[in-house]
Amino acid sequence: MTCVRPLLLLVAVVILTGGCAFVRGTYGEEVKPLDLSSIKKGTTTRAEVATFLGAPERIVEVNDHEIFQYYHFDMKSGLLLFFSRTNVISEDVFVFFDKNGIVEDIVVGKKKPVPEMQFWPFGE
Repeated sequence: MTCVRPLLLLVAVVILTGGCAFVRGTYGEEVKPLDLSSIKKGTTTRAEVATFLGAPERIVEVNDHEIFQYYHFDMKSGLLLFFSRTNVISEDVFVFFDKNGIVEDIVVGKKKPVPEMQFWPFGE
């Protein structure tokens, strides 16, 4: 009987801790404000944008205009037994070109603060 208690305790610990996981992942390159400040509307070309920001994640063509899309995701997730919480932050940058391949406009999505890893899946 004295051998059973430690064994039951060990089994309980294995069961309770087996469902815990914490994960963090990122996708894409973060676009720095200094790189964006190098792009000038009306003068910067497609090739120069690619030099400053790198290859775009996506190129879309709309009404004879090209749009370069750059994005960056930061994800943090925690799982504790049956409870989970996931925080995702995304940052998007769109560079619009005219028919001649010159920058017409730059749109930058509003960046939110970096999410903190939260142990408890409910509330703040």
